[in-house]
Amino acid sequence: MRNGPALKVEGLETGYGEVQILWGIDLDVPYGTLTTILGANGAGKSTLLRAITGILPLWTGKVSFKGKEITSYAPHTRAAMGLIMIPEGRMIFPEMTVLENLEMGAFTKRARGKMRENLDYALSLFPRLKERLDQRAGTMSGGEQQMLAIARGLMADPRVLIFDEPSLGLAPKLVIEVFEAIQKLKEEGVTMLLVEQNVHLSLAITDYAYVLAEGRVVMEGKGEELEESEEVKKAYLGV
Repeated sequence: MRNGPALKVEGLETGYGEVQILWGIDLDVPYGTLTTILGANGAGKSTLLRAITGILPLWTGKVSFKGKEITSYAPHTRAAMGLIMIPEGRMIFPEMTVLENLEMGAFTKRARGKMRENLDYALSLFPRLKERLDQRAGTMSGGEQQMLAIARGLMADPRVLIFDEPSLGLAPKLVIEVFEAIQKLKEEGVTMLLVEQNVHLSLAITDYAYVLAEGRVVMEGKGEELEESEEVKKAYLGV
């Protein structure tokens, strides 16, 4: 039985050196939903993801995953439990083939045991990759590389899949494709946390969103509620 959200952050505060970046962050990511973190550049979005995944230690507060506190766990331990991040900038291996990149995604013992099943699933979501399994990843378009990065994340058998700015640097047509892929994952019941600067597309598909400004949650609500909020548009998102 599932008690509470898949991922829970309570009173999180952290920063770099003596500079505090985040102040008292609370957020929940319920099972089977898409939760989005929005905010302008410098709001603290990427810092929050680093804290959630264990790359950056917390000053105060705690992070819980599937009902268990993981505040002190190393990043690789969190990943082995199924907390998987698709990093900003894709970070694929350009000299490796598409298939080799996908196989690299199944790096945990749990994921290796389900490699065939997860590969079939990833390729069913992204049929274009199926046609390019033997192609070197670096020769693909930016959009195809982003699809590969998402598929590689699925190969890790995630319990929560975290996206850090997946549309960054992509042409508008490819941005639409990335969001269509995220929408498809949502329909499949994948639990996701999305950090994204594209306000309109994010709010159109998200279940719940948090708006960060200057390291604090300044507003939260359902996607459609925030999409209609003039305060959100003007004060925090610059649109």
